[in-house]
Amino acid sequence: MRLTTLCLLLSIIVSHSVTAQEKVDAGTKLYLSQADYKTPYGPTTPDAVKEVIDRVYTFIDQSTPMGVIDTKTQDPITDYSQIDKNSGLEKGIFSLTNYTWGVTYSAMLQAYEITGDERYKAYVSDRFQFLTEVSPYFEAHLPESDEEADPQLRQLLRPKALDDAGAIYTSMIKAQLADVPFDGKAIMDRYWDFIYYKEHRLADGTFARNRPQRNTLWLDDMFMGIPSLAYHGRLTGDHSYYDEAIQQVMQFAERMFLPEKGLYRHGWVEEMNPHPNFHWGRANGWALMTKVEVLDAIPEGYPGREKVLDLLKAHIAGLTALQSGDGFWHQLLDRNDSYYETSCTAIYAYCMAHAINEGWIDPLAYGSQTMLAWHAVTTQVNNAGEVEGTCVGTGMGYDPAFYYYRPINKYAGHGYGPVILAGAEIYRLLKNENVKMNDSALLFYREAVDTDEPIFYLESKDE
Repeated sequence: MRLTTLCLLLSIIVSHSVTAQEKVDAGTKLYLSQADYKTPYGPTTPDAVKEVIDRVYTFIDQSTPMGVIDTKTQDPITDYSQIDKNSGLEKGIFSLTNYTWGVTYSAMLQAYEITGDERYKAYVSDRFQFLTEVSPYFEAHLPESDEEADPQLRQLLRPKALDDAGAIYTSMIKAQLADVPFDGKAIMDRYWDFIYYKEHRLADGTFARNRPQRNTLWLDDMFMGIPSLAYHGRLTGDHSYYDEAIQQVMQFAERMFLPEKGLYRHGWVEEMNPHPNFHWGRANGWALMTKVEVLDAIPEGYPGREKVLDLLKAHIAGLTALQSGDGFWHQLLDRNDSYYETSCTAIYAYCMAHAINEGWIDPLAYGSQTMLAWHAVTTQVNNAGEVEGTCVGTGMGYDPAFYYYRPINKYAGHGYGPVILAGAEIYRLLKNENVKMNDSALLFYREAVDTDEPIFYLESKDE
């Protein structure tokens, strides 16, 4: 009985195999079979990209109101001369003065410059003008205790860290360079005074913190501080600030960039030996974006600028080697069992797309990875325009569990500016480059390819 059953089973298997062989012969092009991707794969259009960032813009615009209220009655105050100790800024989901919103303001300006959509410029203009109008009235009433002060107003009127001042100051310089109308001199002078004269530094001038240990370098402070130096030089015409920005980039890299990996460690502690090697995704994003900002601010040919560009290229090479098959990067970049993280993926997509658009890196080598990263980001923008999968604000830890278990939240502001930045540059990329599906792969070409058939041979330019 068992033998009969076994023979019958073998007969079915052989019969199925023969049938399969009859269907799959030498002419069947199995290599053209479509893969079942988890992340969208292939080309897209500028309009499709714009729809994503417009969705994010709409959510942001609704979530960051401009207004002054009586904090006891919640009644609006429209006559700013009536502001007193009981007055405060109307609360939205996101802070108007937090460093994450400095990134968002810069992103809005970038999106306006690339797409021409006036709403993005107006968002920045309206909020910067609002802050400049109300800040003088609040100055006399800000509590001496930081704990008692409204956090938004404390950051605006009494900056205590690069987080308070750097990214916002840089975005305000960009707004001035783009002729965005607002009278921000008093606020900007206050920010600059802290950044340049009051922020803690190492003996060689490198931006540092006495947190969580004495004389600790944070990759976060690369982004919070160095671009403001470079853009201050551009605004004032004093090139000594270019020199310092370049020097700071290299001093951070000497201590924190690991050439053998092409990655930065999150922190460096002067008193610690060895230094902790945790390659946190978003911190590497801040380091990558710092170099992009410095390259944008400092003109080509300026002495030392090429060293920053070389470092950018080495960092991109290290990062792309660790991109997942779904297009994301991990919370800890070299630990694949840590979770996919949206904000770092969006930052990398932006920086790589911008580097291609500026001619700093080769689109044939990096274009496909950049597009895959953008497609990954789009899966985290929900129908309401909220950005999901972003790690919340994060200090510095010296063990993997600290990073593995940082919460994610759709109201973490760190994801919003990077998504708009990435979308704007991908929009520009698609306008500039020749993107094509060929042989089931997304490829970039030097010239336009006028066929939808698989391309097995490209004629040389001489043929």
